[in-house]
Amino acid sequence: MGGSGSKAKGVWPFSGSGAAGESSSDGNEQSLTRLKGCRNATPFVFTRRSSLYYDEDGDLAHEFYEETMVTKNGKRKSKLKRIQKNLIPQGIVRLDYPCIHVDFPVVLCEM
Repeated sequence: MGGSGSKAKGVWPFSGSGAAGESSSDGNEQSLTRLKGCRNATPFVFTRRSSLYYDEDGDLAHEFYEETMVTKNGKRKSKLKRIQKNLIPQGIVRLDYPCIHVDFPVVLCEM
């Protein structure tokens, strides 16, 4: 599932140091200091890009099909033709409850 997040490669405000895998003695202090200076620095994802589309009638779905009648050798047969034109993407959707970002560098467990 895709989510809104950092576009800069290799820079994440929650990592204690600049490179992944490095450990420092004051990692928590560094991450908190970096967190104060960053805007939108949160481990939670509140929105995502939707994979749904609106058609001309305002219906919302992943795919749209139109039933067509084909006559072949005197037999009438119906076929489904996929509609790919005049579809408008739904866009950004707010999640019902926030999810944790994929790049969040903390292991979560329940004890």
